[in-house]
Amino acid sequence: MIDSLRELGYLISAFLFILGIKYMGNPVTSIRGNIISAAGMFIAIISTFLQGKANFNNLWFIILAILSGSFVGTYLARVVKFTEMPQMVSFFNGMGGLTIVLISIIEFLHRKTVDKIFTISAGFSGIIGAISFVGSMLAMAKLWGILEKSYRSNFIRVFNSILLILIVLFFGILIFEGSYGWLILVIILGGILGFSGVFPIGGADMPVIIALLNAFTGLAASIAGFAINNNAMIVSGTLVGASGTILTILMAKAMNRSVLGVILGGFGGVDTTSQTQKGNIQEITVQDAAILLSYSRKVIIVPGYGMAVSGAQNEVHELEELLEKKGVEVKYAIHPVAGRMPGHMNVLLAEAKVDYSKLYEMEYINPEFKNTDVVLVVGANDIVNPAAKNNPNSPLYGMPILEVDQAQNIIFMKRSLRPGFAGVENELFFNPKTRMLFGDAKETLKKLINEIKNI
Repeated sequence: MIDSLRELGYLISAFLFILGIKYMGNPVTSIRGNIISAAGMFIAIISTFLQGKANFNNLWFIILAILSGSFVGTYLARVVKFTEMPQMVSFFNGMGGLTIVLISIIEFLHRKTVDKIFTISAGFSGIIGAISFVGSMLAMAKLWGILEKSYRSNFIRVFNSILLILIVLFFGILIFEGSYGWLILVIILGGILGFSGVFPIGGADMPVIIALLNAFTGLAASIAGFAINNNAMIVSGTLVGASGTILTILMAKAMNRSVLGVILGGFGGVDTTSQTQKGNIQEITVQDAAILLSYSRKVIIVPGYGMAVSGAQNEVHELEELLEKKGVEVKYAIHPVAGRMPGHMNVLLAEAKVDYSKLYEMEYINPEFKNTDVVLVVGANDIVNPAAKNNPNSPLYGMPILEVDQAQNIIFMKRSLRPGFAGVENELFFNPKTRMLFGDAKETLKKLINEIKNI
């Protein structure tokens, strides 16, 4: 009876996971989807305690761990800024990978009999979990600016190839020997591969890497579920692995890159061949920008990481509403890899209560730029850089961009002329139609709003 209740609980939780993902596919219903998924996880945790043959000698320790994790998670949800959300995604994903590693080690250690199927499951999930844990922690460090540079070299590629061969070799020995020592060795090598694999990858490729590591964690959880015969882990891990894989492919496609190309090379290093200026920089005052925007028929706003850093999403929304009261048509252009993770700009604008119907994806908004009076770029950089179309020597070349250079006028809000996350100078700065409006996005927008109110 208890076992049947447990399996029913797992079935319900799996259904809620799938339903939650469906709802999270639309920003309008995403909050509901998050709550449904959380309810599914709660049911899965409760069902795990319905182990008819289990002996919970350390029940107090398990409850303490659950309460501690809940406290930390609640605290982080309240204090972490939206600009730090990509780092948190990497951190939580890494913790998932570490959990899978610990499950593999502990289950292997306490099993009285270790068969081949269990050894394969535990070993493989341990390796993938270690790659995900170390890789996610390193990705978090890069996103936080602790380690900003990328280090591409043939030596690292050769090292990774040799390391991968050793992992496969030792994993084969583990299967036949069934030794705890071999398990620890392949897990350690997996962790090293996670570090050396992410280490050479530049910051501009981080959205793809985060999605890929997320898929790795899901795969590891699913395989670990087979090892310990837990259906909830199998289903949830498969969902995470599948969705992470799809997201990785979509992100790579949005950057016109192959997933293998990101892993082997990764762009993000400084393009020294394109660092010479190609024209003059033209500035615009807040007063002139206010006049230009106020008397436009159509304005497209392009949000980027600079908006996120300054927390200017509310000011952007206020500007949008103010312009619409003056009869200006306002839309938002959203690039799939704007910011530091997929959907970063969508989350920020949703927080500011921006109507989702005004947000347009790249393929739908690009044809409209040529009929747009003014494009207001708020802290974006690489995603609007014409070098992706015009400069075959640029590491951005081939990456689909928002074609803002086709607009009649461009107002580029930025703190300075520093290159974007890819380390590439933006050719749009020197476009004759571009006017630079320097300063912090939040403070500059406040001044811009005040000027427009007086027109």
